[in-house]
Formats: sequence, structure tokens, C-alpha cells
Amino acid sequence: MTKKNFDNLILDSSFEEIERLGAYLESIQRWANFSDDEFARIELAANEAVTNAMVHGNKQDAAKKVRVSASIHENMLQITVQDEGPGFDPSSLPDPLEEENILKESGRGVFLIKQYTDDVEFLEKGTKLKMHFELGD
Repeated sequence: MTKKNFDNLILDSSFEEIERLGAYLESIQRWANFSDDEFARIELAANEAVTNAMVHGNKQDAAKKVRVSASIHENMLQITVQDEGPGFDPSSLPDPLEEENILKESGRGVFLIKQYTDDVEFLEKGTKLKMHFELGD
């Protein structure tokens, strides 16, 4: 695969915008021709990242945006999600697998992102997340 930078996607901090993320990811899949299994893990991680950005970063303030960008270089897809919130320390998050957290309804987003990506970086005080996905066999 050659190198490709995709147009940025700018979302309002509203759950209705998640559909636009799906269409954005589908356009990347069409261009890169990766499998539906790869698409499923990419979509899950990206949905979690965007939802976290909207809810925890931007506090569902419709005036604040979530920016999504993507690029492919050789067989590596990089998706970046950035919010306009104050940031957070990802190392301070409780372990969702601990007994006291196992039944909680939230708190698994970052855990799931780490499980479904090949690498993840938290930048700019946690307001920017770079997810890396190896594509192909």
C-alpha cells in the first residue's frame, strides 16, 4: 500500500455525529481494501475514542469539536482523535478488570482501545489520541 492522508473529519460533540464516523471509516476501508474483521476492530476502537472525546473531553458541549484524521503508510493505518477538553492522565484510570470495577457501566473505553489497536499514544495532556492498526496478514 502506498501512503495516503485522508481528509479530516470534524464532528460536533453530539451522538448523532457517530454515523458520520462510520461513513468516514467505510471510505478508508474502500480505499485500502482491508477485511471486514479489520474494519470491526478499527471501528470499535475509533467509536470508543470519539465517544470518550465527546463525553469526557468536551462534556457533550455541542460548541466543541472532535477532530478525526487518518493516514495509511505501507500497511499501517493511523487514526488520530482530538477533543477540546482539559485532558486527562490515562495512567490514573482504574483497571476495569478489578473486582470493584467489573460491574460498572462505564470505564472500559481506554481499555478496549488498547485491546483493539496495535499501538496507542496519548498526547497533548490526553486530549489527542493516536491509534495505530496493522493492516493485512
